[in-house]
Amino acid sequence: MQTILIVDDDTDIRRLVGDILRREGYETEQAEDAKELDLVMRRTPVDLIVLDLMLPGEDGLSICRRIRAQENTPILMLTAKGDETDRVVGLEIGADDYLAKPFGPRELVARVRALLRRASQQPRVAPSRRFAFDRFLVDLDARILANDDGEVVALTSSEFDLLACFVSRPRRVLSRDQILDWTHGRTADPFDRTVDILVSRLRKKLEAVSPASGLITTVRNNGYLLTAQVRQVP
Repeated sequence: MQTILIVDDDTDIRRLVGDILRREGYETEQAEDAKELDLVMRRTPVDLIVLDLMLPGEDGLSICRRIRAQENTPILMLTAKGDETDRVVGLEIGADDYLAKPFGPRELVARVRALLRRASQQPRVAPSRRFAFDRFLVDLDARILANDDGEVVALTSSEFDLLACFVSRPRRVLSRDQILDWTHGRTADPFDRTVDILVSRLRKKLEAVSPASGLITTVRNNGYLLTAQVRQVP
């Protein structure tokens, strides 16, 4: 059975879409925001994601961009907006199709079937998980960080997990709670200083290669930010 993940902060919409898809023989999983989406995708193989554009916290466009950088699971974007710009941006950053609210059950099912059929006819080639920023190249699969001379920068496992978190979400302020959830897969303790210690250690190792670069900055009362422009490389 194919599994479809429904991501929407509206409980009624999630229930409606879930009921429609289950009647058509699909398994469904549900999430109300990016945090729940990440938890579901860690534990369950997903064949298609129905993703709402307007979500609290990390919005649908940001989630779509992040997922597409890591894998090619089909994404059907839901939008309540009539603005063509939002639909175009969604498609440009990796959404496979979009569906405007309100929508009918038959149109939803038809678009889901079309996306799943198209995906089954294409070879699944995982996108590159190698990224370059500043004077560094990071390979998330090999778990290697190297400088621009090809020399490996030694990181502990926890430091690399933190770096992967930043590289996957560049130029975006990440709170301590978010970082703990994404790196440790648990609910963050508001008094846990693990992230602060790890950030300090990682920052020192990056600045040893790229002095005064300010690659990781502290955003007061909000968290941390990787300031560098990150690009995917073959």
